[in-house]
Amino acid sequence: MKLIAEETLLLVIDAQEKIFSAMHEQEKTKQNICRLIEGSKVFNIPVVWTEQYPTGLGPTLSEVATALNGAELLEKITFSCLGDDVVSKKIKSYNKNQTLVCGIETHVCIYQTVQDLLIKNYDVHVVTDAVMSRHKVNHNLGLKKMGALGANMTSVEMALFELQQIASGDTFKAIASIIR
Repeated sequence: MKLIAEETLLLVIDAQEKIFSAMHEQEKTKQNICRLIEGSKVFNIPVVWTEQYPTGLGPTLSEVATALNGAELLEKITFSCLGDDVVSKKIKSYNKNQTLVCGIETHVCIYQTVQDLLIKNYDVHVVTDAVMSRHKVNHNLGLKKMGALGANMTSVEMALFELQQIASGDTFKAIASIIR
């Protein structure tokens, strides 16, 4: 389904320091998560931000936390965001039927969250260049399984331009500057 800003929620999952340092392509992934957050602000897309067991995995990366300024941080211990009552209720409270998903790890928390979102009939868009795993094989397998379940695969640039829809106006200029 086509992304529509008014129907979309951004889910930023577990972009935390300790585990992120072991990620494949970590710098690129971090930059893409930040670009997606900034682009979502242009369209006034609400954000749900989670951390998985922060005592053990540390806080969110400082650059990502800075980009998320103003968003509420929700801690969880379940792999799926929907497995946590507080996070699940927060997602539901926005009454959006489309979800952009980014963060780590592709084959664990991202995969299990996407699986649960699809079960609940959300239109899920996995931002493939803003999710990652420690090992490329797990990343690729996670993407493949989510696609087989019915999730849409997209990229930061593809998602933001799909939300924009037209090459004019202030939002286009803002998105173009984020993409560069």
